[in-house]
Amino acid sequence: MTVIVRDFRPADAEAWVRVRRAALPYMVTTVDQVLGDLACAGPAMRYRPLVAEEEGEVIATARVGLAHESPQPGLGFCNPYTHPDRTGRGAGSLLVSAAEEYLADVGARSVHTWVLDEPANRAFAEKRGYVASRSAHFLHLDLAHGTLPPLQEPPPGTELRTGADFADDPRPLFDADAEVTADEPSDTPAELSDYEDWLTSVWRKPGFDQELTSVVTVDGEVAAFSAARTDGSARYSSAMTGTRRAFRGRGLAKLAKNHSLHRARAAGYTDAYTGNDTGNGPMLSVNAWFGYTVCATEVRHVRHLIR
Repeated sequence: MTVIVRDFRPADAEAWVRVRRAALPYMVTTVDQVLGDLACAGPAMRYRPLVAEEEGEVIATARVGLAHESPQPGLGFCNPYTHPDRTGRGAGSLLVSAAEEYLADVGARSVHTWVLDEPANRAFAEKRGYVASRSAHFLHLDLAHGTLPPLQEPPPGTELRTGADFADDPRPLFDADAEVTADEPSDTPAELSDYEDWLTSVWRKPGFDQELTSVVTVDGEVAAFSAARTDGSARYSSAMTGTRRAFRGRGLAKLAKNHSLHRARAAGYTDAYTGNDTGNGPMLSVNAWFGYTVCATEVRHVRHLIR
């Protein structure tokens, strides 16, 4: 049987979700989100999703593009996933080769990817010249049967709100997101500077849940937030939780996240997921306080392209 690589088509969305959920069940993936990724990607991202197909069946997928929000030019990404029942057919190798060729053509100097921390996956990456750089944990919280910390009353001058409260003017949330993102440890740093792009790629993107996103204000100013993504059914994911620099050390991120988790459970969501760098001890401790446990680990790898 022959495996071929081709560009993603909208008709592939359900197959894409099937592969991603099987290969990476720790992330919220829906058809609307997959189509939204394609529709919301700006030209600077050079986004090109690929699929590997065998006898008409999509057996592997890859997100490919440029980290356009990074101040460092030429950072490419390729995240391939093969359905666990269809490994060993060469689909991953074909996807990576096609992605590297494309990324080199659009100006990438390096390719970054995440690899599940399993011997076969790490060997796959290392054989192709990828070098491990850092690692991160996926964490899971059983909302249906677990026990969340009790809700706390906000301190004086502090108010708990939702993302939906900012529907008429989300600019304060953009400013907070930009500040928190700039401080996030990463080998592909990002700078959020384009408000219109943020509206398209974050605020209005399918899966971003404005109602379950919690925002803490202090004297009317956005101080902390916990952004939520959902599949509209059972699965909830923390997209970003953070506090602006002037308000750190007050426990406001905990306050926001606890508020969001309680409302997610009340809305019927049963499983919550998040992720943290393995070296981010403070955030891992916060998530352990909520009851999250590590369910998988990914290792970031990079390969520098020869041009």
